[in-house]
Amino acid sequence: MKLWDKGTEINQLIENFTIGRDTEMDFFLAESDVIGSLAHIKMLESIGLLTAKELSSLSGELRIIYNEIKAGKFVIEAGSEDIHSQVELILTRKLGDVGKKIHSGRSRNDQVLLDIKLFTRSEIKSVVEGVFELFELLIAKSDKYQHILMPGYTHLQVAMPSSFGLWFGAYAESLADDLLLLQAAYRIADQNPLGSAAGYGSSFPLDRQMTTDLLGFESMNYNVIYAQMGRGKVEKTVAYALASVAGTLSRLAFDVCLFMSQNFNFVSLPDELTTGSSIMPHKKNPDVFELLRSHCNRIQSLPNQILLMTNNLPSGYFRDLQLIKEIFIPSFAELKSCLLIASFAISNIKVNENIMDDNRYENIYSVEEVNRKVLQGVPFRDAYRIVGDSIKRGDFHPDKSIYHTHEGSIGNLCLDQIRQKMEKITNSFNFGKVEKAFRLLLNEDNKH
Repeated sequence: MKLWDKGTEINQLIENFTIGRDTEMDFFLAESDVIGSLAHIKMLESIGLLTAKELSSLSGELRIIYNEIKAGKFVIEAGSEDIHSQVELILTRKLGDVGKKIHSGRSRNDQVLLDIKLFTRSEIKSVVEGVFELFELLIAKSDKYQHILMPGYTHLQVAMPSSFGLWFGAYAESLADDLLLLQAAYRIADQNPLGSAAGYGSSFPLDRQMTTDLLGFESMNYNVIYAQMGRGKVEKTVAYALASVAGTLSRLAFDVCLFMSQNFNFVSLPDELTTGSSIMPHKKNPDVFELLRSHCNRIQSLPNQILLMTNNLPSGYFRDLQLIKEIFIPSFAELKSCLLIASFAISNIKVNENIMDDNRYENIYSVEEVNRKVLQGVPFRDAYRIVGDSIKRGDFHPDKSIYHTHEGSIGNLCLDQIRQKMEKITNSFNFGKVEKAFRLLLNEDNKH
């Protein structure tokens, strides 16, 4: 069944090429498509394009389809071009001509726009939950190891004293900023495109505010052309936010791989979380973090891929946009898998608590010694020269006590403030509004 079929048989080679992986991707959008249809037909009834009886029949069948999707029993039949066609086919089989009315005032263009936005909102919620779980773990590790010193590096040269508390906490706060970017992307996705039809609106008196409220959107894309222009833009914007999370994970993974090497020996993993070599019996490789790094680097390429697909398109719909689904939709599962494995691996990481006992790190205290002399009244440049000359002569034997007190330093990690920052961001997503709207559409609040 093709919604646009006019009786002309399409060349099979062309049809296969133009459909591509669209049917496969539509399974990810199936729940969203039914939810969107429930809101749309309720609006159609309110403007007189459906009777109350027709609305009741359509809503009941759509809820049955929704439950089949949730149970994994839903299929897109051969000959059905997409999820929209399959849902309408099922409704027409069950309800006859009433099923054909579901498409009034819609185009597949605004249907897929809506489906992608509903899917994206849901997936962002899952990503936020995964990020927050890792954040809490990193904060706990930061607190546990706040007094355990480690070398800090610049240019991969030993630089100044750091601590595991500072290191773990840095990645926790990075995730907070990543979620701030994800929140902005969420708000761009949280605008209702339904009613834009093929990009130029409809002569039906559609109540777009009603569907906006029914679907729990914060607002709508008011201009119908801009609503269509949002296809690709929304995905690209969200992709930048996903890439930001992935960038934090990739950098963390690189650190762990570096710190696990014998030349550093800062951290280790249990044997069961490492892999070996086929010829070197001593090897314990951090493959989990190497693959985590590579997965996240691939996710970081996503915005550029979408950019190249969309950067020379004028206004209006073009089939090029279909291919974005093939790279955008799976990216959520890939990132969520990375977050899950990162949390598991970090929870099992073991810290070497005696790194700074090694004499090779004595010079790391040089800045501390310079500052100590400055506090005693020696001009900074003179103190710098005195300590530098001592290091050059080989008779620098530092006081290894550390006194850092300012906000965000070794002695004042500001973990409570970082946690408050993260909680403020996560609480402002307002996922509960969407969940309540969906329950009402699915009639779940009226079942008890």
